[in-house]
Amino acid sequence: MLLRWLLATLHLLALPLGLAAISYRSQALRRTRSAADLPAVFRADNLWGAAAALWIVTGLLRAFGGFEKGSAYYLHDRVFHIKMDLFVLILLFEVWPMATLIRWRMKLRRAAPVDTSPAAALARISTVQAVLVVIMVFAATALARGYFYE
Repeated sequence: MLLRWLLATLHLLALPLGLAAISYRSQALRRTRSAADLPAVFRADNLWGAAAALWIVTGLLRAFGGFEKGSAYYLHDRVFHIKMDLFVLILLFEVWPMATLIRWRMKLRRAAPVDTSPAAALARISTVQAVLVVIMVFAATALARGYFYE
């Protein structure tokens, strides 16, 4: 019972961390003009990654680890599928920013020049991801309350 409560709490605490981090990353990317601006982007990206890891681990444990209603309940609920579709969409949107930020980090470590021209497009992607996270919360609360259960 205590572990179930702790997992639910950590899963929910990942929300403000993730939403703040992706919003901060978007803002930092919008302000990026040169490599000197990248430390703020990397800090926000690190927090975004930590929130994602927390969401994934606690979510998997809650849905499939026997701590909540059970995998059969979740897998037969269309709202759960919508929530997971939104999650996959967020991950798909993350591919280009993640690859770009990894390249930028590697170039900075080698003291190589960094082309920050994609920063504005990455900022827009981060904003879209923030909106998708909010929509995902609507799906999560509908799921928790049994709305639209088949």
